[in-house]
Amino acid sequence: MLKPDLSVSEPRLRQLLHAGQNFDSIARPVVLHGRRAAFFLIDGFVKDELFEKILEYLYGLSDDSLFASPDAFVDRAIPYCETALEGDEDKVVTAVLSGQTALLIDGFDRAVLLDIRTYPQRDTSEPDKDKTFRGSRDGFVETMVLNCALIRRRIRSPRLRMEAFQVGSESKTDVTLCYMDGRVDTALLQKVRDKLETTPVPALTMNQESLAEVLLPHKWYNPFPKFKYTERPDTAAAQVLEGDIIILVDNSPSAMMIPTSIFDIMEEANDYYFPPITGTYLRLTRFFVLVLMLLLTPVWLLLIQNPAWVPPWLGFIFLQENPFVPVFWQLLILEVGIDGLKLATLNTPNMLTTSLSVIAGIVVGDFAVKSGWFSAEPMLYMAIVALGSYNQPSWELGYSFKFLRIMLLVLTYLFNLWGLLAGLAAVFAMLLMNKTFAGTSYLYPLIPLDLNVLRKKLFRPSIHRQ
Repeated sequence: MLKPDLSVSEPRLRQLLHAGQNFDSIARPVVLHGRRAAFFLIDGFVKDELFEKILEYLYGLSDDSLFASPDAFVDRAIPYCETALEGDEDKVVTAVLSGQTALLIDGFDRAVLLDIRTYPQRDTSEPDKDKTFRGSRDGFVETMVLNCALIRRRIRSPRLRMEAFQVGSESKTDVTLCYMDGRVDTALLQKVRDKLETTPVPALTMNQESLAEVLLPHKWYNPFPKFKYTERPDTAAAQVLEGDIIILVDNSPSAMMIPTSIFDIMEEANDYYFPPITGTYLRLTRFFVLVLMLLLTPVWLLLIQNPAWVPPWLGFIFLQENPFVPVFWQLLILEVGIDGLKLATLNTPNMLTTSLSVIAGIVVGDFAVKSGWFSAEPMLYMAIVALGSYNQPSWELGYSFKFLRIMLLVLTYLFNLWGLLAGLAAVFAMLLMNKTFAGTSYLYPLIPLDLNVLRKKLFRPSIHRQ
């Protein structure tokens, strides 16, 4: 607890904040109406002009009654609304490190916390991943307060709740639960609260991914995502109104949504920015391409391994030339090679992206076929699969189906038709045994069957009838 004697509390706070060692940790002694005081703040987190105005105002105080107690001082002497009193020393240190300004006054056993902070941030813009043909062009940024405001701008209801938590014994990362009171599953909400309050981790080093693994540790061989992520405030607001829970993590420009089934992950904002018939077409196309992305190369491998099964009208699927590298190994190399190209593109400077993309397209596409490393047909089918992985909005789901597709390829190569059937049975079993964060089926509303909900998941309903 803070001591009312400033000669004791000020050196103690200096020591905890390492004000002499950290160049950006500032301790500013002042005298207010003949009484010693000190400001503690982090340089770069404070609005300079606002701080100067408050300091100028405080220098002009001349009424002794304002210093009678901390409550009287805050109520009558502070010309700012975002103000609080805190007597816990550790909480004062955490508040300062979070960007707030602490004012210690001799004789007061509590510090005055002024929330005049500002964070370095980029402007809101449309996310690169969650683009839409129509709709809003704003997106979440790395500042949680601004992200909360983007949701509140869309939901002006007193039932909208935003609960703040700090996760990580060292990082003390700000985490916010956003939900609608009266619509949210209270048991699920309490489960999330308990997880956040009892999380035994020192820091959320990778922001949302660290939090996701803490909230729901799952077996390494389970590739399916348990959370849906979005960088769009309109999508997050729509999920809140449907009764879902949104988790915002400071320093992360996206929101986590729970509970999440595979049908929830497949939904996209574009479905709702067009009339129902167009939205339904887009949604059904997305499901069809997802299944095609899983089955195209394994089924093609099965057919070319069993040419007697192929009818004459499908004869064009066979290789036009005898390959130097077996087709199975070509497909596996291409699976890995495409991800290698993705990583190379990600790390390529913007000024070189276009030129290197042209070079990669010529070398990998044309010369790889002419040199005999690859046949044209495997490259065509893998190109379709690679493009199809961007058909749905979740990176995690795309890689989940990639791993499953590789498993089907291996089983089909080793055991022919029975291998493919066994692989499909394993895929279905993995989906069937998978559970959401709420403990419900990952395939709901298909399993258990709920026709009314399933119809809404497959066919985009009218917005005002949801």
